Amino acid sequence: MSKRDFYEVLGVQKTASEDELKRAYRKLAFEFHPDRNQEDPDAETKFKEAAEAYDVLRDAEKRRRYDTFGHDGLNGAGQGFNSSEDIFGAFSDIFGEVFGFAGAGRGGGRRPQAGMDLRYNLNISFRQAAKGDEVTLKIPLNVPCAECKGTGAEPGTEMSECRQCRGTGSVQQAQGFFRISVTCPSCHGRGKLITKFCTACRGAGLTSQTRELKVRIPAGVDDGSRLRLRGEGEAGVNGGPHGDLYVVISVEVDKTFDRQDQNLILRRSISMVQAALGDKIEIPTLDDPITVDIPKGTQGGEVFQLRGMGLPHPSGGRKGDLLIEIKVETPTSLSSKQEELLREFAKLEDEKPLKKAKNFFKKAKEKVMGD
Repeated sequence: MSKRDFYEVLGVQKTASEDELKRAYRKLAFEFHPDRNQEDPDAETKFKEAAEAYDVLRDAEKRRRYDTFGHDGLNGAGQGFNSSEDIFGAFSDIFGEVFGFAGAGRGGGRRPQAGMDLRYNLNISFRQAAKGDEVTLKIPLNVPCAECKGTGAEPGTEMSECRQCRGTGSVQQAQGFFRISVTCPSCHGRGKLITKFCTACRGAGLTSQTRELKVRIPAGVDDGSRLRLRGEGEAGVNGGPHGDLYVVISVEVDKTFDRQDQNLILRRSISMVQAALGDKIEIPTLDDPITVDIPKGTQGGEVFQLRGMGLPHPSGGRKGDLLIEIKVETPTSLSSKQEELLREFAKLEDEKPLKKAKNFFKKAKEKVMGD
C-alpha cells in the first residue's frame, strides 16, 4: 500500500515551521500512544506513521528531497521504525515533554547512547579563509577511563544489582492511565550499582584528555561558517557512537579588502587629473599585485570588475570577482600656479570643453610634475 503524504499525516501545510511540525507530532503521539489505545489495533500503525513523517520533515535535507521527489527521493533516508520502542528512543525528548518525565520512553535505560556533540570556536585570518589552510586543534575531551574501562568501578571489584530496577536499568512510573518506563534514578540506567568507586576517575567512568586534531579549512569560507566533523565529539554511553565536533569559524576583518559573498571589494583613490586623462595604477590581489588601466573621463564611484579574481566557493564552482571602486580626490591645498591653471581650465571649459580640456589637463599635469 502506498504511503500517505507526510504533510497530510501530520495535518500541516507544506510551509509549516519546525515548531509547527513538532506541535503536530506531539499531538498525534499523545492521541495514538499504544498505552492509551491498547484495544485499538490501528493505533500503533498510526503512531509509527506519524513518527516516520516527523522524522523526515524535521530534517532539512530529508525534507528538501521529499518536497522535490516525494517518497522516491528519500532512498531509504527515512528513519523507518520497526517498533514503538524505536520511536521512543528516537524522540525521547518529545515524550519527556508530553508525559512529564525526563527521558520518558518504553525501552530500558541501558540502551547505547550517542556521545555529546562539541563546539570549537576557531579564529582564522582573512588570508587563511581566502586560500584555505590546515590547522591543528586541541580538543578537550572526556574519554572512557583507562583504569576501569568506563565502568566507574575500581578494577577487581564487583558491581551489585540495583534493587530498585532489579537490574533492568528502568522503572515504571504512572501518570493517569499511562505507565511509562523511565531511566532508573538509582543506577542511572546501568542496572548495577558500584560498590567501590574507581580511584582514577572517582566513579565517573570518564577522564579528561586533550586531543590534537588536524582540520582542513576549505578556501573561501565565510565568517560564521560551521564545519561538522562526524564522530569527533564525546564518547558514547553503553557502547553508543561518539558525538560530532562542530568547528565554528570566525574570520578576522582584512585591512585591504571588504567582502560581499565571494566578491572582493577594493577601494582606490585617484586624482582628478588621473580621472580626466586616464592612467595606470597598481592594485593588490589575493596573489601578486597587478596593473589596471583607468580610462579617460573616469567618474568618482565607478566600479571596475575583474572577473574570477575574488574568493573561491568552498563547495567548488566559479570564483567571485574583484570589484575596484574608484574615488576621485579633490585637492584641498593648491599652489598659486595650480589655482591659476584651474581658473584657466574653467574659462576653456565654457568655450570648447572637450578638446581644450584635454589639452589643458595634459599641460597641467606636465607643469605639476615639473614642480
